[in-house]
Amino acid sequence: MKNIGFIGGYDKTDLIIYIAKVLVSLGNKVLVIDSTVNQKAKYVVPVIKPTTSYVTDFEGIDVAVGFDSMEEIKSYLGTPQNNELDYDIALIDIDKTESVQSYKILEAERNYFVTAFDTYSLKRGLEILSGLTQILKLTRVFFSSEASQEEEDYLNYLSLGYKIEWEEEKIYFPINIEDQNTIAENERVSKIKFKKLSNQYKEAMIFMVEEILGGEQYSEIKKVFKQLEKGV
Repeated sequence: MKNIGFIGGYDKTDLIIYIAKVLVSLGNKVLVIDSTVNQKAKYVVPVIKPTTSYVTDFEGIDVAVGFDSMEEIKSYLGTPQNNELDYDIALIDIDKTESVQSYKILEAERNYFVTAFDTYSLKRGLEILSGLTQILKLTRVFFSSEASQEEEDYLNYLSLGYKIEWEEEKIYFPINIEDQNTIAENERVSKIKFKKLSNQYKEAMIFMVEEILGGEQYSEIKKVFKQLEKGV
């Protein structure tokens, strides 16, 4: 199973679920793990009888809420502790220092640092990584149409002293009212719809999906996006 970490104090639940939908549509069995303090997935992913911790299906995606480690999820699903979970990919939403350790993020296939450029998101996101004892490679995902050099310099300044190695590539998601309204509307109807998302938002997701899969699959991913836009 390929583990992918999404680390940061910025709200990234919807992004993770949308990426999971694309991965499922490409034939992967995907588990989304919400290990965050607020557990947003508990409120935006429909479930018949929510309990303290559970795994539920949402449009072909398994979503786990309320677990503190992979071992707890294995116990819940009846998977022997020495075995891997029966998924191709796990997308792990993290905003706690403890989860970095308990979900063994240092061993993950790829890790993303998701943030906007407001001071809270930057400092809260870095605080999660304060307990690192080994270097962690991170790809920066910015919720901003374009970062100024001053903003990037500020993040680099704040991260001095942390055991972080930034990957060269940077991924930008726009912050615009159209995308926000589309995502909010989809939450209200409990659907994952791609049609009204901006081209920049979709292109950034395509790039991330291609990275997660680790291969040159742009044309196939683009084809799946077009099918998702049509609601196929």
